[in-house]
Amino acid sequence: MTEPSSHLAATADAYDAMAALYADFARNSLAALPLDRAMLAAFADLARSTGAGPVAELGCGPGYLTAHLRDLGLDVFGIDLSPMMIDLARETYPDLRFEVGSMDALDLPDGKLNGVVSWYSVIHAPPQDVPSYIAEFRRVLAPGGHLLLAFFESEGEPVTAFDHKVATAYRWPIDDLAKLAGEAGFTEVGRMLREPGEDERFRRGHLLMRLGQ
Repeated sequence: MTEPSSHLAATADAYDAMAALYADFARNSLAALPLDRAMLAAFADLARSTGAGPVAELGCGPGYLTAHLRDLGLDVFGIDLSPMMIDLARETYPDLRFEVGSMDALDLPDGKLNGVVSWYSVIHAPPQDVPSYIAEFRRVLAPGGHLLLAFFESEGEPVTAFDHKVATAYRWPIDDLAKLAGEAGFTEVGRMLREPGEDERFRRGHLLMRLGQ
């Protein structure tokens, strides 16, 4: 991996510092989120239907979602910018593969993945950089592969920065992200918006997309 930019280095440092607390917070978070689990299950069904190739969770953090995707029957591995997060993931899930890396410059060959999941991970990218992240997702996906994006939705506002507890993050209009993905060659399969739960501040957006042949 090339030397990270100052933005990426700062994000990695922030997550390194919060890794243990974040892992404790996130470990069982899916249990109370049936709609989120439904989107993940739909992604897994589609990924299995298009082949047996590997799936990458990009921005995997402490690995809980990678393990969930494994339990849904996928051949999955995780990549994260934070070395401390990767250490925790490897310790907690020693049967799974985890690597340190950046979503904008993946050490992966072209067109070999059957699926990519970015679960609240592009939220920290400066908005002008997001198209290059989506282009990188396209590069590593095989034709017909699927992409699942989860993010904080801006609820009628333009792209908006907010005070995420770890590092500055951005809320996106779901139509804007769908348009960027479409311009990169993805076709929307489905979307889900859900309102914030009792301990959440913002609406959540999910986009499920397929890369054209």
